[in-house]
Amino acid sequence: MIERRDFMTSLKWFFLRKRAVACTLADTITKVNQILRGWIHYFRIGMMKSFLTELRMWLRHKSRVIILKMWKRSKTIFRHLTYLNKIMHCHFSFEDIFKVVHSRLGWYRKATGNVVHFILSPKFLEKDKGDCPGFVNPLSYYLDKLCIM
Repeated sequence: MIERRDFMTSLKWFFLRKRAVACTLADTITKVNQILRGWIHYFRIGMMKSFLTELRMWLRHKSRVIILKMWKRSKTIFRHLTYLNKIMHCHFSFEDIFKVVHSRLGWYRKATGNVVHFILSPKFLEKDKGDCPGFVNPLSYYLDKLCIM
């Protein structure tokens, strides 16, 4: 249990909004992927399937918060979300995206909404995009790459 706390504190340190927004998204993703892979290799003997599913949900949520925070202004968030809505074929209306962008909720609560959740889906976050790598899916990496069942 102590090892999981140490692992989560190291990930939380990289996912602090002021730290993650200060560097590029590609740098943050590569650092987090390196920590994930190293931690999974170190503890590969233990059965941690349920922990990795919870970790994947937490990582996706924190990454959505960081992406929204990087876009900062409401015009930029609206422009990017409408563009990604068109690319990802999510079929949200402009009004739905406008409501999310101009809500008074904080960054963490905005990232939990259906619009942001479906537009910045795992399909989008785990895909390599040019110079920016995608997030590693911890559970599939644990099961596939290490041949553990």
